[in-house]
Amino acid sequence: MAHDIRARTLAALAAARVPGFHFAGHFFGVTFGRLTPEGAQVSLAPGPHAMDAGGGVNLGVVAMLADIALASSVRAAIGSDSTRLATVSMHLQLTGAPLRGALAGEGVFEGFAEHAAARQGLARFAITSEGRVACFGTGAFMPLPPPPGKTMHPVVRDFEVPPPLDESMLDAKEREVLARADEAIAAADSKRAFVSRFLGYEAAREGEGAVATMVNAMHVGNRVGHVQGGLLVGLGAASACAALPDSWRLAAVSAWFVSPGEGARLTARSTRWHHGRDTAVLRTEIAGEGSRRVLEMVSAHARTGH
Repeated sequence: MAHDIRARTLAALAAARVPGFHFAGHFFGVTFGRLTPEGAQVSLAPGPHAMDAGGGVNLGVVAMLADIALASSVRAAIGSDSTRLATVSMHLQLTGAPLRGALAGEGVFEGFAEHAAARQGLARFAITSEGRVACFGTGAFMPLPPPPGKTMHPVVRDFEVPPPLDESMLDAKEREVLARADEAIAAADSKRAFVSRFLGYEAAREGEGAVATMVNAMHVGNRVGHVQGGLLVGLGAASACAALPDSWRLAAVSAWFVSPGEGARLTARSTRWHHGRDTAVLRTEIAGEGSRRVLEMVSAHARTGH
């Protein structure tokens, strides 16, 4: 497993050198199918690099796939593959179906928000696993100009995967990603999955809540270098889930993006709003440098029947 994940890291670093898609998309194996506003299809074949300790695909990876499906349908409606889209909000409902095996996602464009000063594209998505809908929801996206000094390239969807980079060819940012992968591989065991360590999803209980801190670097970045929206939702979900016993599962997430995921580190803090016999509701705030609020999230949790 360690050799496969390391080789995958080097291959994804090579692929990410081609402008148009981010490292995480390559590393987790996102592929594209039909692309129209009526159905932007994406898929992902999971492996040990993407699985939680329980054997399911990590929620951050699922949210990343959902984000890509939603944004792809909006881009298809806009008619520009190079448009930068900022995630305004995401809402995910988990059905409880296991997130195992290959995941297939589809985003459908639902039009633009009316009477809004800034243009917002609206879309819905569904992700299936083993023939069952495991997650569905909605999202809103705002076209924005690229940050100063950044050039937006068309999203790369069809290309031959280049051979893995030799370690001697890595630059400083790429070496940091490989070192992070090596650390996560070494720390992985039956209770600590590689993906949680690699993405920075290791949360700790803190009073009646929990906290998790993610290092913001190339391994979680989008095309402009901010933390990818779905992976940011995954950080919040990891923190929220850590605030409850293992006998609870995440049922739904509503997230609102307040500012870009910038800064050397981002910290998620979760607090309990409600903790009943069978349901719980938590509020999670993610902040970056200078305690600047990046994301507000409310999550619903359900007590499992066993």
